[in-house]
Amino acid sequence: MPHTRAAWLRAAAPVAVLALALTACGGKKDAPTPTAGSGGSGSSAASGVNARDSSDAAPETGKGPTAPAGAGALKPGQSGTGQYKEESGKVTYEVAAQKVRVGTEAEARKMVQDPKDATGLVAATVYVKYTNKGPAVVKGLARVDNGAEIYADGQRGGLLIGAPEDLPGCEDSIDIDNWAVGQSHVICQTYMIPKGARSLEVHWGDDGAPNPLIWKFDNTG
Repeated sequence: MPHTRAAWLRAAAPVAVLALALTACGGKKDAPTPTAGSGGSGSSAASGVNARDSSDAAPETGKGPTAPAGAGALKPGQSGTGQYKEESGKVTYEVAAQKVRVGTEAEARKMVQDPKDATGLVAATVYVKYTNKGPAVVKGLARVDNGAEIYADGQRGGLLIGAPEDLPGCEDSIDIDNWAVGQSHVICQTYMIPKGARSLEVHWGDDGAPNPLIWKFDNTG
């Protein structure tokens, strides 16, 4: 199920006190907080990671919902169309997951207060382009990026709340206002996934959508 980001909290509180939300089967589990050095300066693993091949064997987590079966996966950069319920009503979006950049376990350990909490995990930043296809301007805070998720070898990744969204090539959704029809924005989200995952999928759809859009990123790098 798509996550809901507490955008007001991100705007009002320093990144150092925002939580790493690791999503487990049936809900969310308690999680650590990022370190003070993981703020929006671009120095964190989320903002400075290099893409790499996911060639190591993935650990068996044994928890977390598995990816739903889709009618057919899109290639990176290909677009699909779907509706999302914003506060002002349903909006049709053209959506394209462009790339996934994966960091290292050492970088992930620097992003949380207790490095042990990042054992076996890496940060994956997903770049998604959204285009408003109508019928009207999206006023206020758009929530369309809440419909995005990542799956690593079939297991859903955990959203890293507080990771900077204004990375190179990305826009912070909080800064997007009066989203006009025909206008596009690239919004990035950072997740924690198991180290060494061989197959990554980005899913997007409204809450409860039976057939989300799916993009496959095999051996990312």
